[in-house]
Amino acid sequence: MAGEQEGAGPEAGPTGLVGRSIDEFVNQLRGFSDRARSLAGAVPSRLHLPALPSPPGAMSAAQLKAIAQAVRAQRQSIAAMQGQLEAFDQQMAVFERILDPLVEWSSTWARLEEAVGDFVRRDGGDRADPA
Repeated sequence: MAGEQEGAGPEAGPTGLVGRSIDEFVNQLRGFSDRARSLAGAVPSRLHLPALPSPPGAMSAAQLKAIAQAVRAQRQSIAAMQGQLEAFDQQMAVFERILDPLVEWSSTWARLEEAVGDFVRRDGGDRADPA
C-alpha cells in the first residue's frame, strides 16, 4: 500500500510529468547558454553584445512599488479629508451653538409680536364698535 502511494505521488509532485518537463526545459536552457557563452568568448572585444532586458520579476517589483506608492498617496488623501471633515464638524458645532440663542430669541420675539398684535387689535376693535 505504501508502494502504491509512492507510485501515485511522483506523478503529481515535482518529479512527475510536470517536473520532468521543467527539468528538460532547464537542461535545454543550460545547453543554449553554454553554447552562447562559448560563442561569446570567440567574439572580438570590440563587438559588444546587446544588453538583456530586465527580467519580468523586476517589472513586477516596479509595478508593486508603483501600487504601494498609489495606496500610500490614497491613504494620505483620506487622512487629509478626515482632517478637513473634523474641522468642518467643529465649525458646524460652533454654528449650532450660535444658532440656539438666536432661535430662542426669535421665538420670544414672535410671542411678543403676537401679544402686542392682540393688544393693538383689541384696542382698535373697541374704538371701532362705538363709532
